[in-house]
Amino acid sequence: MSSGGSTIVWFRRDLRLEDNPALAAGVRAGAVIAVFIWAPEEEGYYCPGRVSRWWIKQSLAHLDSSLKKLGTSLITKRSTDSVSSLLDVVKSTGATRVFFNHLYDPISLVRDNRAKETLSAEGVSVRSFNADLLYEPWEVVDDQGCPFNTFSDFWERCLNMPYDPEAPILPPKRIISGDASRCSSDNLVFESESEKGSNALLARAWSPGWSNADKALTTFINGPLIEYSKNRKKADSATTSFLSPCLHFGEVSVRKVFHRIRTKQTLWANEGNKAGEESVNLFLKSIGLREFSRYMSFYHPYTHERPLLGHLKYFPWLVDEGYFKAWRQGRTGYPLVDAGMRELWATGWLHDRIRVVVSSFSVKVLQLPWTWGMKYFWDTLLDADLESDALGWQFITGTLPDGCEFLGIDNPQFEGYKFDPNGEYVRRWLPELARLPTEWIHHPWDAPESVLQAAGIELGSNYPLPIVEIDAAKERLEEALSQMWQLEAAARATIENGLEEGHGDSTEFVPIAFPQAMQMEMEPEVPVRNNSTMIANRRYEDQIVPSMSSSFFRNEDEESSVEIRNSVVDSRAEVPIISM
Repeated sequence: MSSGGSTIVWFRRDLRLEDNPALAAGVRAGAVIAVFIWAPEEEGYYCPGRVSRWWIKQSLAHLDSSLKKLGTSLITKRSTDSVSSLLDVVKSTGATRVFFNHLYDPISLVRDNRAKETLSAEGVSVRSFNADLLYEPWEVVDDQGCPFNTFSDFWERCLNMPYDPEAPILPPKRIISGDASRCSSDNLVFESESEKGSNALLARAWSPGWSNADKALTTFINGPLIEYSKNRKKADSATTSFLSPCLHFGEVSVRKVFHRIRTKQTLWANEGNKAGEESVNLFLKSIGLREFSRYMSFYHPYTHERPLLGHLKYFPWLVDEGYFKAWRQGRTGYPLVDAGMRELWATGWLHDRIRVVVSSFSVKVLQLPWTWGMKYFWDTLLDADLESDALGWQFITGTLPDGCEFLGIDNPQFEGYKFDPNGEYVRRWLPELARLPTEWIHHPWDAPESVLQAAGIELGSNYPLPIVEIDAAKERLEEALSQMWQLEAAARATIENGLEEGHGDSTEFVPIAFPQAMQMEMEPEVPVRNNSTMIANRRYEDQIVPSMSSSFFRNEDEESSVEIRNSVVDSRAEVPIISM
């Protein structure tokens, strides 16, 4: 029942009507004014890339059409300050309430806290809701009430919580529209003229929009899911759900995905379908990884720019823009890597196995800064997701407490025959190698000259020779790791001997600048206030904002990196770069 005034429902990455807690609460409160504010400058380095902007444009049009069918429409605003624009909408409409759903990346955590403070100071009632996770980060803690720092422990607790995730909420039957006559919409420009041609190709493969996301979920559950465990590593066929863009933009809720998958799990368990059960467990693990990425971002807000294990700040990264350009353009001379990078540029998508292959090649073979690769993924992936991408690249770099150590190089040749045994994937994206026999498709440099001539290949001309030899890369990696441990030990000894007393840690992490070719401008740093007390008397619907200068990973009192290196060895969980 309405308590007077209208409610602004602030849409962000929750572009759906179904299972949208903020919208449902707004409808229950009375008249609703739906608002979307486009303020990419607020994101600094991580403003949405071309394909992400294309997706947002299509999804917003779909959402507006759906809202109009129920009795209202979407007001769009172009801004450089979301909170100021939100306050302007409040004043022009006379709204008395603002509802929105939680986000967990560091920029949103700070922005949302400021929105609550600013609007509350103006007498506006503000409520926020969980629409993006199975459980809020502060709900999943160990027996001492502390957050987990390994995925395996975190996910085990999630699966054994005493209460299930809330069931998804049905979409409203109708919406009473608030008075927005004095609040006009701004025309939002998401693509330049030069981008429209490339973007038109995306529409052939993707259908953004919340109702289309529901169809994609149904298609996956009734089709590829049952053989997900068997086929998920095949890069040359459609074996995944393709739901990660829908989840990122909030076109489908993770709670709906979880409950529908669990329903299928129960059915297959009753039928004794072991393969189906295994597939469900593996897919649920992908959901768990997405949950964990937000959990990590919430409790350790700098995962997108700093290594989680401190010794990696001493790693001597190779700051080589030539290598980086060759990797981006798919010109490394390793077919599986090059095919993946060309698919990424052409389609905005990569199978998660290929994501691991190309990112591992960038970090371990070329030893390029992991933040460069993560930023390029952010700029080019349809499902670019800061929390998930940060978790994936931290995994590749060996900085997760239960991840793989930063050791060993996976040979792209062997990875090729594992994930693309017939070479069809390589042939699709590297037409210059299309006539090469499967025997040589993943290592053309070993092919006899007669075979290369017959296939029309001239190595070093129409297809590059390997940019670096794998054996040489292994030696260079071993040397770099040795140097890293020596620097870490020396820095620790300096601190323990008191030579740095009063001056702080002289080895404080300094980010490596992005290449100029990526044309990025740094926004002014957002000032952050500490809020280290984990609010004891919080309201149920409020999101906690953690201290942005603290972490559950040790700093001054942390275990030595040598101890970390020698501790979790045999129990490391697989934490791949996340796509669904």
